[in-house]
Amino acid sequence: MSARRVARVQLDSPVPQLDRLFDYAIPHPLVAGRMMDAVVVEVVADDGTERPLSSVESVVSTMPVLPEGLFTLARKVADRAAGSVSDVLRLAVPKRMVRAEKAWLATPLPGTPVVPTESLTRADATLKPYGGLIDALDGGERVAVDAPPHTTGALPRGAWADLLAAAAVHMLARGRSAVLVVPDYRDQAQLMAALADLVPPEAVVRDDADQSGPVRYGQYLRTLAPVPVIVVGRRSAVYAPAHDTGLVALWDDGDSLLAEPLAPGVHARDAALVRQELEGSALVFAGHTRSTDVQRLVEVGYVRESAPARRQSPRVVLSATREGESRTARVPSSAFAAAREALAQGPVLVQVARPGYAPSLVCADCRRPARCAHCAGPLRAARPGAVPVCAWCGRSAHAWTCGHCGSVKLRMASSGSERTADELGRAFPNTRVIIADGAHPVAEVDPAPALVIATRGAEPIARGGYRAVILLDGDRMLQNEALRVGEHCLRWWSNAAALAAPGAPVHLVGVAGPVARALATWTQPAYARAELVDRAPLRMPPTVRVASVEGHARSVDTLLAELREAVPDLDPLAVLGPVDTSTGPDTPTSRALVRFDYAHGRAVADALRAGVIADALRARKSTKEKGPRPRNTLRVRLDLPEPDL
Repeated sequence: MSARRVARVQLDSPVPQLDRLFDYAIPHPLVAGRMMDAVVVEVVADDGTERPLSSVESVVSTMPVLPEGLFTLARKVADRAAGSVSDVLRLAVPKRMVRAEKAWLATPLPGTPVVPTESLTRADATLKPYGGLIDALDGGERVAVDAPPHTTGALPRGAWADLLAAAAVHMLARGRSAVLVVPDYRDQAQLMAALADLVPPEAVVRDDADQSGPVRYGQYLRTLAPVPVIVVGRRSAVYAPAHDTGLVALWDDGDSLLAEPLAPGVHARDAALVRQELEGSALVFAGHTRSTDVQRLVEVGYVRESAPARRQSPRVVLSATREGESRTARVPSSAFAAAREALAQGPVLVQVARPGYAPSLVCADCRRPARCAHCAGPLRAARPGAVPVCAWCGRSAHAWTCGHCGSVKLRMASSGSERTADELGRAFPNTRVIIADGAHPVAEVDPAPALVIATRGAEPIARGGYRAVILLDGDRMLQNEALRVGEHCLRWWSNAAALAAPGAPVHLVGVAGPVARALATWTQPAYARAELVDRAPLRMPPTVRVASVEGHARSVDTLLAELREAVPDLDPLAVLGPVDTSTGPDTPTSRALVRFDYAHGRAVADALRAGVIADALRARKSTKEKGPRPRNTLRVRLDLPEPDL
């Protein structure tokens, strides 16, 4: 009698106690029973014991969509973040589309892409100024690259896109795949355009949620083919199971869009580091600035730096109001004059902090912030004379009165992109004005004279570069109460400055101090290094790792006690809190932060995960014994970028 065959499956379930492989018997024929979706990880022979096993009911597809390497990566990433592997796989593997799968199976396998000799020559010429970068790519090293801060001639893309495309083409020419990860669709479009100039379309796979379900699933199946490919996508593309991956590259890892909001909340940078450790591929972090997370890796020698032999930097001017000028003037005379002169040659970029007309309103008499009478949210105005609207609940504030002084008069406290466009349009008559923000997306502008008013991160590319760049509202941006506010501002300003034409002035208005000096001298890595020095005594990330624990107050207290027992050498001041987060007396909830060294990462993650599973089992047992009861799920998240109780 032949031994029965056993399928080891990963269940598609968010329940923490089911986050492991289960054995199911493979009957002949398949039988019906209670159904749950799962992915077969491997099929093995039975161990010979007479253990009872549930049976697989049906196999919906014979297509192997979960390679061993991808499952190993997902398992490692989930363990590092104290999460479930099913949550990671839900990000990595798109939903199955039957028609797309049938079409793929009916199509012959793609051939190995051929890189034209001219394209390889151009790619290596792009990489050559970065001393040792080609050797680092071939040797599977980890590198932090300072991207060139300019656009590519008359083409509507940054030079950074050509750099990453060259690295990918270099790897493809050696018969290996490359995975390029970018924050948003604008960056993705630039990178796709750069690759289109070097390799045929069939050599590139696009991976993002903007595609329809069948198209995205078909593209995923293409990455599973045993031929090299270049994958370009956003944060989830870091898991793309490309054949024989030789390069994983992240552009602008400090962008918050690369932080995954869904459980287990693993940043694309951390997933890329885990992947590089498993696969031995080259890993490149490129950007106009250096995040403190990457700089920490440079400081400990885990990542090495790579900069061009000939340093390039924009011409940054720190503008301030001069003697005799009004201190309330939003655009100093020097920046105003630079814009006027530049408009005779081409477009001028003006970066502002917020979209809309008047993003914030205050009482005209006491200057207190105007608040909504229903939810206490901030009020804003869409145009002059418009009824104020709450930014939180959307209610119109008819007959508003100040809760402090009783005044009924409102005053605009800040200018958004639309009001700035209105003001500058009057200051520069007969000049074309373009607004670029979330409500008015603009990808690129032509080289004709124009005032481009853009919010941070929404700046369009100008063919040939902007003839001047004016960075407004810098002081307001720096007032944000966040640990990484300096990092974020330096990144926003650096990315905008990199859009300037060679030699064009970049005016940073009304800002002084370390961030302004780093921009003016183009020494962003030095700023990141100084930030690490300042944060180390305070034990703030990324000098340490931080985990948040929230849920029912009793569950949080129990988990923290179990953590202390499981990791006895944890710092005595590691736990901050817990603090009460209850919304009512019936559901006492709390939240705590745990700070721990990287050396304790595995032990802390295992202890937190074990605590979550134990709490879920206790809740399940209580439900069986006492019947249904309202309860809060214990939630754990590691590597918070902004610790906040």
